[in-house]
Amino acid sequence: MLARIASEPGKLGGKPLIRGRRITPGMVLTMLANGAGRDAILEAYPVLEPLDIDACLLYAARLSDFAAERGLTLAAE
Repeated sequence: MLARIASEPGKLGGKPLIRGRRITPGMVLTMLANGAGRDAILEAYPVLEPLDIDACLLYAARLSDFAAERGLTLAAE
């Protein structure tokens, strides 16, 4: 599932993208964090598929584990 998310040099400054689209996992995760449901995300980004949202959630979980293993944290806003 994580194969749906990859960085591409020259696109959005090398940020991870969903299936090569100019949509980042962060964009999807921010919508979820702000209370948007799956249908709202798919409406906002019609090129996405439901599995892309699942991939973003898995991506975030893996990044969280990776950061925790290294003692990395983000400051609260």
